[in-house]
Amino acid sequence: MLDSIFTKLPESFVTGTFSKPTSFYFSLGEIKKSVECTADSCTVTDGRSVDNVDCVCKTSQEFFLKIWEENYRPGMKDFMTGTIKSNNPGALQDFLRSFGKEG
Repeated sequence: MLDSIFTKLPESFVTGTFSKPTSFYFSLGEIKKSVECTADSCTVTDGRSVDNVDCVCKTSQEFFLKIWEENYRPGMKDFMTGTIKSNNPGALQDFLRSFGKEG
């Protein structure tokens, strides 16, 4: 399920969301993916392809699916309890918006 979501990201990317190149690293249990977005494109690779990513997101596969499929938006409690961890929660909102996932 997650692999198919990440495989389809480039075709569902909404151009113009990012004004500068922005990189993401997702650690979702056993699945590790890097996503690099520019103003007009998105690429996805397995593992960590950029050393100093702009945004790291660590959570369970189930919680990521809840966010992606059920449009759940993590709140302060989710971050405080460690259900989801990120060095840049604002960038995660931009990430969702860049794929038409409005909150």
